[in-house]
Amino acid sequence: MPYQQITLAVKDTIAEPLADALMEHGALSAAIEDAYAGTENEQAIFGEPGMPTEQIWQQSKVIVLFGENDDAAAVVETATKACGLNDLNYTTEILEDQDWVRLTQAQFDPIQISDRLWITPSWHDAPDENAVNLQLDPGLAFGTGSHPTTRLCLQWLDAQLKGGESVLDYGCGSGILAIAALKLGAGSAVGVDIDEQAIRASKANAGQNNVQAQFYLPDSVPEGQFDVVVANILANPLRMLGEMLAGRTKPGGRIILSGLLDEQIEELSEIYGQWFDIEPTEIDEGWARLSGVKR
Repeated sequence: MPYQQITLAVKDTIAEPLADALMEHGALSAAIEDAYAGTENEQAIFGEPGMPTEQIWQQSKVIVLFGENDDAAAVVETATKACGLNDLNYTTEILEDQDWVRLTQAQFDPIQISDRLWITPSWHDAPDENAVNLQLDPGLAFGTGSHPTTRLCLQWLDAQLKGGESVLDYGCGSGILAIAALKLGAGSAVGVDIDEQAIRASKANAGQNNVQAQFYLPDSVPEGQFDVVVANILANPLRMLGEMLAGRTKPGGRIILSGLLDEQIEELSEIYGQWFDIEPTEIDEGWARLSGVKR
């Protein structure tokens, strides 16, 4: 069955109310995107827990989906008037019915992290059967290897693990770093996340990769220190968690921090320099990775 897709260009103040109104009056779905996405005027929006951030693009577009036989024009007219708008221009496109699952899967190809490490969705064959292959599908929990911060952490694990280490992955998301550590030779790996969905996803991913990683909510983590502590989260929680993460790292152990922007390096280096000898920083697409050795 074909679908009708309506696209409306609007200001940031009206994008969310309009999307809600369109859904209330019969749209099948409504999404908000940057009107300048893919151009030099694209607006990046970053946010961290506990810090204010813009929630919508200044110039947005509302993309709405209707059924083949829906009176899309009438719904748009009713919704726009409900939002106090008149004569709002929009474009209409007919989307032919497709195998949406197959189309979505086609957007995710295997990701090469290093010469020997690949992240491969379950519906793809491994590009290199002799490599270390992590089987990981895009899902509700963050972390598939495509983001620079995840790549930076994976590359560190690939280059630095010697074998047999105990690893703590704090803010595990999909569990990718704990799983990768075990497949790269670590002796044990524990993942921690505040989100129960992340814990469930991590356990499922560990089973899919035939490794014995353990995953916990923060209040359930067993006591003890680790040879390697990795935290791929964001600068604000990293500021607050410094003493705890240092306490979880063995003397002579290593810490790896990512999820921070390059302009946040100096501040985080100073904070963690209280406990660690900080090593040279690595940058990937404006994102940074700090590492250090526990004194």
